[in-house]
Amino acid sequence: MKALAARRHDRRAPAMLLLLALLLVGAVYAVVAPSSAEAVTKTATADDITAGEKLFQANCSTCHGPSASGTDSAPSLIGVGAAAVDFQVGTGRMPMQMSGPQAQAKPVQFTDEQIGQLAAYVATLGAGPAIPTAEMVDPALGNPASGMALFRTNCAMCHNAAGAGGALSQGKFAPNLWETTPTHLYEAMLTGPQSMPVFNDANLTPEEKRDIIAFIDEQGEGSPGGLDLGSLGPVSEGLWAWVVGLGLLLGISVWIGAKSS
Repeated sequence: MKALAARRHDRRAPAMLLLLALLLVGAVYAVVAPSSAEAVTKTATADDITAGEKLFQANCSTCHGPSASGTDSAPSLIGVGAAAVDFQVGTGRMPMQMSGPQAQAKPVQFTDEQIGQLAAYVATLGAGPAIPTAEMVDPALGNPASGMALFRTNCAMCHNAAGAGGALSQGKFAPNLWETTPTHLYEAMLTGPQSMPVFNDANLTPEEKRDIIAFIDEQGEGSPGGLDLGSLGPVSEGLWAWVVGLGLLLGISVWIGAKSS
């Protein structure tokens, strides 16, 4: 009994108890909050993943490597998650049509089922962002007013204040966002394609991302003030005012001068 009591009061006991507590907390968290890769593969069958691997080897491995670990001409896809695949392939940016400063959107090369299979396969290579649910991207559940403030703070410097897009350096550009689906908008914020930074949940919460989507969705409904003049901002609008206004004034001046003579 004395030996047991001595062991209980060993100086190393608090450290061992703390280590056991940390291990227990980690195990509980792993069960309650599965990784993004698990969230994607939960609805994907083994057949989907197998089919996705075959599609990858036939269409993507030339650039990204047979094991998706990347090559000199394309980055590694390990850990990019299903969301990155769904965005790049779902918008037609991948497979790339030609080399250039950035991949450009074009007609989609795969069916929705094939895109899902590719995403499911890549998700098994490493934990990464999952494809958002319909509720996460529903504009009707967002706050456009809050989204406007967030968009103009985080996105307008590249995409323009109304999401009309704009030029960047070295031949790159920020695309127009009006035709982009809510799911692809969310995935772009989550994965940071091309020159775009990543907006994880610590930068923009899921609710804030949905608010931004709600704001962009409203921009596609037209300009309440009439002509939007391309929605390129006050510089272009001011240019129109100068060109049209001065043009009219000069025209009227010439007409008055011709009438008086």
